[in-house]
Amino acid sequence: MDTDAVVVGAGFAGIRMLIELQKLGLSAVALEAGSDLGGTWYWNRYPGARTDSESWSYCFPFPEIEQAWNWVERYPGQEEVQRYIGFVADRFDVRRNVRFGQRVTSARYDDTDAQWAITTEDGSCFTCTYFFTALGHLSVPQEPAFPGRDSFQGEVYQTSQWPKEKVDFTGKRVAVIGTGASGIQAIPHIAQAARHLTVFQRTPNYVMPAQNHDLDDDFRRTIKDSYPEVWSMARNHVFGFPMGPAGRTYDDVADGAERDRIFEEGWQAGGFHFVFETFDDLILDQRSNDAAAEFIRKKIRETVHDPATAELLSPRGYPYVSKRPPSGTNYYETFNRDNVSLVDISQNAIETLTENGLRTGGRDYEFDVIVFATGFDAVTGAISKIDIRGEHGVELKEQWSGGPETFLGIGSAGFPNMFMICGPQSAYANIPVIIEKVVEWLSRAIEHMREHGYRSMQPTPQAVEGWTKLVSDIFGMTLLPAGESAHSWYLGANTPGKPRRVLFYFGGAAGYFQELDKVADADFEGFEFSQTPAVAVR
Repeated sequence: MDTDAVVVGAGFAGIRMLIELQKLGLSAVALEAGSDLGGTWYWNRYPGARTDSESWSYCFPFPEIEQAWNWVERYPGQEEVQRYIGFVADRFDVRRNVRFGQRVTSARYDDTDAQWAITTEDGSCFTCTYFFTALGHLSVPQEPAFPGRDSFQGEVYQTSQWPKEKVDFTGKRVAVIGTGASGIQAIPHIAQAARHLTVFQRTPNYVMPAQNHDLDDDFRRTIKDSYPEVWSMARNHVFGFPMGPAGRTYDDVADGAERDRIFEEGWQAGGFHFVFETFDDLILDQRSNDAAAEFIRKKIRETVHDPATAELLSPRGYPYVSKRPPSGTNYYETFNRDNVSLVDISQNAIETLTENGLRTGGRDYEFDVIVFATGFDAVTGAISKIDIRGEHGVELKEQWSGGPETFLGIGSAGFPNMFMICGPQSAYANIPVIIEKVVEWLSRAIEHMREHGYRSMQPTPQAVEGWTKLVSDIFGMTLLPAGESAHSWYLGANTPGKPRRVLFYFGGAAGYFQELDKVADADFEGFEFSQTPAVAVR
């Protein structure tokens, strides 16, 4: 099949790109491995899965959608988010352009024809001028590599590839391995049904209370009337949220009790409000970070009845926010249940899975069900699963053998007309807000090419080198590098054998948008264009 554009993925990024391509009058097809829309929100359907961004900013800024769609919860669950993506796709009539059950295996650039050939697992081939990856940061599971995995005779599930059918934990002995965001959301739900739940934890997390709740009609009406202000705030916020800055730093508040009062307000507000509405220097000043971390540990001690369990759940040795701080509902409270146990595996790793369970620290544990909440090969994992070859057959995986190198998180040198929507080294922020800006930028780029008769564009090696250095330099200005010791996926440190490189631009959403605009306003400085006349638009 020949088309102007191929988009790989049908989550937020893929659907938003299809809508834009339709506006541009280009033919397009999206290739999706799943059987429905949603991307991350298709695969991650484990109990308790929900956003940690508030619903009214975890969406598209389309006025006709904003007024028609009614969010049910402050932090929508998996089913609600997936319904929303489908609602948007149907309103813009782009679902018909999605091919489901199509897992992309290779993408090859033809130097002579300046065309991409995209091949899927079933042998289907799609040729196109523009090749877009909309693969998501968290779409490739971190495969559990425990010895003896195949020997376990009970039920095995992975949070990131949860079955569509309801999993019944009633009366069963369950193990959950992993206490990242997915585990933190799933554990309280599983505990309610299981006969006994044993949680295996390597690194304790700083877990914020989500303070989730249903939305009423008055609140929804207020939000709908305020969307211009919501988006203005989000686009100017460091993390892409409709929040203002705290307006104070650690040194502005000398009294410890007053600091605790401010932290308490952030704790009660829930989620990322604790990060962004308490002190503006939390990720820059070690004293500010230490104060926040100790406040959270105090909350854990107050919540968890058993002092030994509370201590195991208390993060130490790495700064708050050097790993993405997850939001949870009744997470710490769950460890007060009689049917829940916590096992620390930081010093005694899981030795092997056995026929009846697993062994760690020289002790055998028996289970009916094991749930792996072991995270993702984040950011680059999905791209590395595809055999992508650019000019002269150069393999992207080989070019990135030392870690990803991009310009703006959008393009890589030697890969003409390959555009990554929020790829490696793009902004670390509320993803729908970033997607919107990147897609708008890509639309400008395509219009620029068409106006000038260009056939292709790609970043220069110098632009890639400069951007990669900038991303690393900004990261180094913060407290975040200490997260490497806590297996942070910001650096790929959670994946064995993965090269360590900063995977995000941490200069904030507004800073990233300024970089995008600067490049576009300078006629896409940092990109080189093919002078060969473009193929006429069909």
